[in-house]
Amino acid sequence: MKAVVLERNGPPENLVYREVPEPSLQAGEVRIRTLLTSLNFADVLARRGGYEAAPPLPFIPGLDVVGVVEALGAGVEGLRVGQRVAAFAAGGSYAEKVLAKAVLTYPVPDELPDEAVAGLTALVTAYNVLTWAGRLQPGETVLVHAAAGGVGSLAVQMARALGAGRVLGTVGHAAKAGFVRGLGADEVMGYEDFAQRVLELTREGADLILDSVAGEVFNQSLGCLAPFGRLVIYGHASGQPGHFETRPLHRQTKAIIGYSSGHYRRSRPERLRHSVEAVFELLKGRVRLPVGARFRLAEAARAHALMESRQSVGKILLYP
Repeated sequence: MKAVVLERNGPPENLVYREVPEPSLQAGEVRIRTLLTSLNFADVLARRGGYEAAPPLPFIPGLDVVGVVEALGAGVEGLRVGQRVAAFAAGGSYAEKVLAKAVLTYPVPDELPDEAVAGLTALVTAYNVLTWAGRLQPGETVLVHAAAGGVGSLAVQMARALGAGRVLGTVGHAAKAGFVRGLGADEVMGYEDFAQRVLELTREGADLILDSVAGEVFNQSLGCLAPFGRLVIYGHASGQPGHFETRPLHRQTKAIIGYSSGHYRRSRPERLRHSVEAVFELLKGRVRLPVGARFRLAEAARAHALMESRQSVGKILLYP
C-alpha cells in the first residue's frame, strides 16, 4: 500500500509518498480502508521536530481517518466489515490503510457524508473545550482564538449552537474575518489590542476563552477574562508558553484549564465516545465542518505548506 512517511524532521518536502508494508492487525484493533484523512496542526509540529507527542522517526503522520472497516482483530465487538467509520488512528492516518483501536472507532450515521465527519480530532476538541473543559453556560460570551482554523471554525459554530450569548473571534489575517463572521461570530478582530476590544464590547470580559496559540495571546487573554471566567489552553501554536499571576484567579474566581484530546486518547479513550456521538448530532443540524482545501495523499507536502502559511481556513483534507 502507499503512505506518506516522515523519515527526518524538517520542511514539508521531507514528507515522502511511497510504498510501505500493510499494517499488521492486532487484538482489539480495526483495519480501515481510507476514504479521507485530515491535517491537524499537531502534524506540522511533529514534522518539524521537538514535539513531545510525536512518535519516533520514521513515522506516518496523521491523527484521524474516515473509511470503511476492512478487517477486525480478535475481541472486537460492535463493528463489522464493510461499515463506514470515523476513527482516531493508531500509527498514522496518511495512508491507504489505517489501524485504529476499536474503542476509538465510531460508526458514521448514514445521513452524514464523509467530509462532514472528517477531522474527528478537531470536531471532538472543539466540543470538549467548550463543554468538558470550558463548562459553557447559556448566554455567556465566548472568545475563540484562531477562529478561522480547523478547531476554531468549529468552536465558533458549536458555541452558538450550544447557547452562547455572544461569540467573538480572533484571526491572524484580516482577510479571514468574513469567513468567521459567516460561521456565526458576532465580532471578529486581529490580535493587536484584542483584549481592550473585548473589554469595550463586554465591559467585564469574556466568560470563556479558548486558546490554542498561547504565548503573548494567553498573557493578554487574562486581561479580558471576566470574573468567574474560564480560560482553556489546548495548544501552543505560537511555540511559546504563557505566564500568569495567581492572585486574580482566586480573588475573582477565575480558572485556567488545560485540555488535550491526545491525552484522552492515550489515557481515557472510552471517555471520548460520548463526545463523538454528541458531535455527530450537532453535525445533523447547525454545525458544519468547513473544508478549506483538498489534496491527494501524494500532495501532503503541499498541504503542509499551505497550513504553515497561515493562509488557509477550515480543515485541509487528504484523499488517497
